[in-house]
Amino acid sequence: MTSRAHWPVVAIVGVGMIGGSIGKAVRARRLAGRVLGIGRSAESLAAAKKTGCVTETATDLAAAADADLVVVAAGVGAIPALLDAVDAVIRPGTLLTDAGSTKASIVSGWERRRRSHRGRFVGSHPIAGSHRRGSVAADADLFAGRVAVVTPAKATPGIDADAIGDFWAALGSTVYMMPPREHDRILASTSHAPHLIAAALAAATPPAARTFTAGGWRDTTRIAAGDPELWADILLDNAGEVGDSMKRFAAAAEKLLAAIERGDRRRLVELLTRAKDRRDALGS
Repeated sequence: MTSRAHWPVVAIVGVGMIGGSIGKAVRARRLAGRVLGIGRSAESLAAAKKTGCVTETATDLAAAADADLVVVAAGVGAIPALLDAVDAVIRPGTLLTDAGSTKASIVSGWERRRRSHRGRFVGSHPIAGSHRRGSVAADADLFAGRVAVVTPAKATPGIDADAIGDFWAALGSTVYMMPPREHDRILASTSHAPHLIAAALAAATPPAARTFTAGGWRDTTRIAAGDPELWADILLDNAGEVGDSMKRFAAAAEKLLAAIERGDRRRLVELLTRAKDRRDALGS
């Protein structure tokens, strides 16, 4: 998807690491005349402006009335209410999107009242991020070379979905379109269950063993350092798909454990090789 996108005013609700990176990327690529950061804390907004994430700030959502495009970059638990609050103040026809890690509940919540909304909402999810928090961790190149998923509903006009796709393409991402539930099914396997597995490994490691951790343990558990409040909302919102993914993980782990308990080296090598081949297929 190529992009010729430009918006006079882009508003970002929630200028943390993701929102701040969006702002920096928009500014670096000159995709907007103004980049407005909206949040609750004047102190954190001042820091976001100082680090170049936005050109101006506001603590009142009413400031979104000036925007041509609004991106809600908050935790998934807060997104539905924020979308409704933003929708109440924007000009009719304004484009809205979000950056939440789950999509089905957010999109369906909007669609239930589509006809009464002023804005044109299309859900999306940039598959990029870090366990680090705040605008201090924002990176203008965070989305370059990464994947962004746009999740239109059945009733979403194609022109709206394309416009949001153009936005992420303009930030350097490869854009995929898919239904919200398909997104949640896939992300359960590639993001949500891995976070649970990393958290379980970190929790199961005795404190006395920490001195002896090296790259393998640290790489595997890195994502467990993510914000627990944010991740609890993600996991609960996508509970069914996460449960199915964890069952597949448990079945794979049981096969490995069974081979070890039987002392079956041939079977163990076969299972490890299969896993290695899947990981190698992704490259570095």
